[in-house]
Amino acid sequence: MPMLSFFLQITMGRKVTLAVCTLNQWAMDFDGNYRRILKSIKEAKAKGASFRSGPELEVTGYGCADHFYESDTLLHSWEVLASLLRDPTCEGIMVDIGMPVMHRNVTYNCRVIFLNKKILLIRPKLMMCDDGCYRESRWFTPWQKPHRVEEFFLPRMISEITDQKVVPIGDALISTKDTCIGFEICEELWNPLSSHITASLDGAEIIVNGSGSYHELRKNYVVCDRIKSATAKCGGIYMFSNLRGCDGERVYYQGCSSIAINGDFVAIAKQFALEEVEVTTATLDLEDVRAYRVKNRSRTLKGAESEGYPRIVVDYSLSSTADMAIQPSPIINWAFPTPEEEIALGPACWLWDYLRRSGQGGFFIPLSGGIDSASVAAIVFSMCRMVCAAVKNGDPDVLRDARRIVGDPEYVPKEPRELCNRVLVTCYMGTENSSRETRALSKDMANQIGSYHMTVAIDTAVTAIVAIFSTLTGRIPKFRVLGGGSREDLALQNVQARLRMVLAYLFAQLILWARDRPGGLLVLATGNVDEGLRGYLTKYDCSSGDINPIGGISKVDLKRFLKYACETFKLSALNEILKATPTAELTPLKDGHTVQSDEADMGMTYEELSTYGRLRKQLACGPYSMFSKLVHQWQNKWTPFQVAEKVKHFFRTYSINRHKMTVITPSYHAESYSPDDNRFDLRPFLYNPLWLWQFTQIDAQVKHLDLLKDSLSTSTAGTNITWKSSGGVHESFSEKPSDSRSGQQRAPENKMADTPSGDLGIFVSGGGYRQPALEVCNTSTNLPKCFAEPLDCGEVKSRIWLL
Repeated sequence: MPMLSFFLQITMGRKVTLAVCTLNQWAMDFDGNYRRILKSIKEAKAKGASFRSGPELEVTGYGCADHFYESDTLLHSWEVLASLLRDPTCEGIMVDIGMPVMHRNVTYNCRVIFLNKKILLIRPKLMMCDDGCYRESRWFTPWQKPHRVEEFFLPRMISEITDQKVVPIGDALISTKDTCIGFEICEELWNPLSSHITASLDGAEIIVNGSGSYHELRKNYVVCDRIKSATAKCGGIYMFSNLRGCDGERVYYQGCSSIAINGDFVAIAKQFALEEVEVTTATLDLEDVRAYRVKNRSRTLKGAESEGYPRIVVDYSLSSTADMAIQPSPIINWAFPTPEEEIALGPACWLWDYLRRSGQGGFFIPLSGGIDSASVAAIVFSMCRMVCAAVKNGDPDVLRDARRIVGDPEYVPKEPRELCNRVLVTCYMGTENSSRETRALSKDMANQIGSYHMTVAIDTAVTAIVAIFSTLTGRIPKFRVLGGGSREDLALQNVQARLRMVLAYLFAQLILWARDRPGGLLVLATGNVDEGLRGYLTKYDCSSGDINPIGGISKVDLKRFLKYACETFKLSALNEILKATPTAELTPLKDGHTVQSDEADMGMTYEELSTYGRLRKQLACGPYSMFSKLVHQWQNKWTPFQVAEKVKHFFRTYSINRHKMTVITPSYHAESYSPDDNRFDLRPFLYNPLWLWQFTQIDAQVKHLDLLKDSLSTSTAGTNITWKSSGGVHESFSEKPSDSRSGQQRAPENKMADTPSGDLGIFVSGGGYRQPALEVCNTSTNLPKCFAEPLDCGEVKSRIWLL
């Protein structure tokens, strides 16, 4: 009997080695994509894997957009698959790749699974992703027939290789001799009705997910939680393969391919890296899955009654017969980077991909001595650090690209400052309105990162442009501080700003020529996400360029990043830049010092601007909803009237300036409240900035709150009043309430009770004890009748609850 048990264990197999692949693909680069896929299969086999999975749409690249409409895209995808099927490297391992497939004149986002020159299954995506920057439903259709397969007639070029005319397409599982494999694609993991649940209940022990997940600040833990939850709830092995890098769009695919079992991770790929191919493997025991599941009695009950999937039976084993000699992979923890580390690494990798694929020779930054341009320069320096580290670690692809960029076939980057001098040109473009402080800060920053730096005065160009206008009109515009009007002042500021962009492109095109080097430079824009949202920028100034690594990052996060960079990169100049007041330096100085301030010009702080942005985009707040939330969130800082004025000011300026976002420079997508007009934040660019209806409703609520406070204070002398709505305490007052428009506030009461969602709650207390609301109404006969009924303020009604 013991011998029989030993024999069964050897022949059945328990342990499997699986490979997930992180690929830096490029949209429509079929040749490069094919080479990277083939390389990943070779590495997976070399690491002993019996199953290899790759990212979503890895054959074409994810960001092909409307190229997915073209028949050429489908044709070349099949040609890539044919090349893989022919290659002997791809034999002896089950391979899962992502590509578009047309079936019965409908295009699907598919996984194609093949083994030893035979296609086993074409598995279409069941749920499209249309959130954020995704627009999958524009090009693909979800598979509408769950748990069903149909016959797919293969192209002749494939049939000649596989000797198959038809293969199954649809929602099915693959059964090998030792396990069962299920599939889902990217969005299906996020959906409430995830495919891994039903597949696991029907016996799938390995779930394979090819994904195209892009980076957003503070998002990485979401992917981790989804995968852990998927395997903790049902048990099983989860293979998550993701893209990496810039494949031609604003997003950066964040890697992090991983393998998990029963709620724990055993393998995780890097999130930010310059490697084009990273193969991550893990060895797991299938019996661990079975033991985990059989102990979960509620899961076994649901599994027994679950609807069955079609199964593709394959004469192949993922496990080895030499089980005892194989050690399973240990459990590891997923370490999340800080937002500052994400800013240092994500945009740096994105810049490297764009630079090497654009064919240009480096970057040009108008370095002003302020936080934004210093952040861009620090990110380029971070890129140089990553390039030097990759070359030191023996990455031949990075070395090849670095040599081509600098135009030296023998070049070996060894030190970040030296590389930065070759690939980054910075220039301080000063005018008579520029201060000595910012000029010095710009120079210090350039010296510390090693950039090729220039300082130039552009007053001659500014004077010449203004002279053209004055010659034609006979009028001489003046700054406001010199007696001019607001239109004159703004026009004179914009002339300076726009000339900087013109000169930036002139230098970017010719500075390498002047240095006897081939090629040109990419102009890096330096506007942040908050200024884009507010419209605090000049069309075609230094917010314009070829690309912008910080256009999706808030000013608050950039300040934190610079503190991190100061310590980590040893850039002490950043300390002084952080201390300086953010300013455009476009108006005359006073005693040699800047008097202009960004926050004063905007009429709001950067912290407030970030708050507006998150409420507008993340919580989908219009003016009225934003006021309703901020009146409580800012209760200890501002009165309802002041909050209303702030909200109105934001929406007025936002709507007046929204047109600027239609021409904004393509930026690295990092924030979930980005105002990017291209794909992420689709809005009109011509608004009525008066927002008459919306602002009227806000005014009615302010009047309502003032009336409520005044009435209660008059009717309940000696009684403390606190009011709130769902969201927290607003304010409290005693006999003489403060003027709601004066800004004077008292500390809020903590004695609160829950109210129905969205309703206004009144809490009355006095003399150290709580008075029931009914007693207040009975004894305080001066209370308005409306306090016991809905209060009518024109078209706005709000129910008052006495607690």
